[in-house]
Amino acid sequence: MDFNIYMPVRMISGENCVIKNSNEFSKLGKKCLIVTSRTSAKKSGALDDVITALGNENISYSIFDEITENPLASTVIKAGGKAREFGAEFIIGIGGGSPLDASKAVAICAENPDYDIKGLYNRPMPTKALPVALVGTTSGTGSEVTGVSVLTNDEDGMKKSISGADCYGAVSFLDPKYTYSMNYDITVSTALDAFAHAVEGWFAPACSDLPTQYGKMALPLIYNGLKYLYEAKELPDEKMRADLYYGSIYAGLELNVCGAAFPHTVGYVLTENFGIPHGKACTAFMPYLLKKAKEYKNERFCELLRVLGDTEENIIGVINRLTDVKNLPVTDNQIKEWCSRWNNGNKNFDKTPGGFTKEEAERVLKMLSAE
Repeated sequence: MDFNIYMPVRMISGENCVIKNSNEFSKLGKKCLIVTSRTSAKKSGALDDVITALGNENISYSIFDEITENPLASTVIKAGGKAREFGAEFIIGIGGGSPLDASKAVAICAENPDYDIKGLYNRPMPTKALPVALVGTTSGTGSEVTGVSVLTNDEDGMKKSISGADCYGAVSFLDPKYTYSMNYDITVSTALDAFAHAVEGWFAPACSDLPTQYGKMALPLIYNGLKYLYEAKELPDEKMRADLYYGSIYAGLELNVCGAAFPHTVGYVLTENFGIPHGKACTAFMPYLLKKAKEYKNERFCELLRVLGDTEENIIGVINRLTDVKNLPVTDNQIKEWCSRWNNGNKNFDKTPGGFTKEEAERVLKMLSAE
């Protein structure tokens, strides 16, 4: 076997795992700040379960529910201040990728009161951070198991990630029932995100033996769910919900080792400028990624088709129809301006089969334009 892996997160899965394992919270402290969005944590039932678990352990809590989609760096700094004011000894993140990612950054800001936005992005390592417990409510991001937090920089409006040992949760609770409240559109977008994680990681240079096994577990679960969502055009049953959720976790474990390729990076442009959900913003470039993989990593590409049990044409058809990103109102000059951020390259470009350049980024964005 060939692998080199750092995975410090304790993962606890299964029905009602939050309440059944409430003692895990008491290991982190006696006061916590719950970081979430306005509605999803409550709607999913996760917030009620967490509050019950905290009550079982006599842990006091305060709730910060101001996390929005594509969370702002300034918001997590504000939440860090709230954690200090309350005397929180740990953070609980509840929600999809945005609240989970934000909670990791809040834990850093809580322990580093001098950090402004630049300080957060350029902090020295290792950096102090409060421990974090994560409770996911969507089937897409894999944030429960990755050492990454994606934030929007207030100063330029661009999405940019922070990563490192301080961005891992201490414990993650994995209960698919919290995903049952997702509507059709969110179910599709988050599944597309998980599929992008699995496929981009599959072709990365670091995808050694163990992450390959993660990919082999993730890919069929996610792709079968996507095919159902496309063909039935209705929400899946609880069994498929669970498959999609655990598929996203396996894809997250793969991503944690391998990282992403160019679609995740270039996809930020679509989210920043057109409000396209992150998952769809990534898979908008899936046909081009598969084209490059077929050319530069053909053996690996053929193995992907075997794992998915489908043809290239069918796979691209399903992904394109669910993604449905095209005819964007954008000019060549706008595209060039957006792509200028990559004048010095990008690490995810280097993880793309055959490499990827700023000029290619301009071309793939042009393919989606209305001109």
